[in-house]
Amino acid sequence: MMRPMTLMESGDSSAQISLKDLFQGTKEVQAVSTTSLEDIAFLICRGGWPKAIGLPEKIALQQAINYVDSTIAVAYDGVQRNPERVRSLLRSYARFTATDAKISRIHQNIVANDTPISYDSTASYINALKQLLVIEDLPAWSPKLRSKSAIRSSDVHHYVDPSIASVALGASPADLLNDLETMGLLFESLCVRDLRVYAQSLDGMLYHYRDKSNLECDAVIHLRDGSYALVEVKLGGAQIDTAATNLKKLANKIDPSQMKRPTFMMILTAGQYAYRRDDGICVVPLASLGP
Repeated sequence: MMRPMTLMESGDSSAQISLKDLFQGTKEVQAVSTTSLEDIAFLICRGGWPKAIGLPEKIALQQAINYVDSTIAVAYDGVQRNPERVRSLLRSYARFTATDAKISRIHQNIVANDTPISYDSTASYINALKQLLVIEDLPAWSPKLRSKSAIRSSDVHHYVDPSIASVALGASPADLLNDLETMGLLFESLCVRDLRVYAQSLDGMLYHYRDKSNLECDAVIHLRDGSYALVEVKLGGAQIDTAATNLKKLANKIDPSQMKRPTFMMILTAGQYAYRRDDGICVVPLASLGP
């Protein structure tokens, strides 16, 4: 499928840190990103639409708005769908970006915002948006564990590009900077967008992991040869230690007699510096990552 451009393709990532090199065992993890938090907010809202690349900010942001408007028109065209309901669904779906909320909860959110729609219609609209490659949820990973643990099998919700969510929410770059919780979720979606493409270039797939003990891993890059990497996404540097703890917990849950150990573990950030921690976990700015 044709996807929006990654930060590397749009010239917004230096790609100094290569996923291929990490899978091949490189120990060298050093880079400095000049991309600021303000830049990241803009890149989320601009998206990876080719027509937006290199344009002045206001015109570039308009491209994502145009894409959402055309999506609503296509979803409505020739089918008995209400365009305002499509817009309302896009907004509610955006509110649950990077979560595994049930469709029933998304439906309740739509209804709570004064849009009358049946559950079946909500499910039908979501399915149509998946067929149009607007929604691209992230499937669950099912590793072999040391002990029985109930793995949550629900997909995690993502648009094919985070700019769709920002447009649906009516959020500008400035709005995201004033709401770092929402920005963190959309940043995770930005990372997922790029990781999908980079993983595909290595003949791999992208998944997520969540279990009933609330242990989560935002992204798992799984290659065809059975090697894999565990990835957490953190907007701010203050959360890096927590992310590292979670990664090590998951790695220790995996049964080494049934599966390989992770080739590497990585924390993707919106920060400046790429480095390898004393525990071996890589910390990498998204704007320094490439395939």
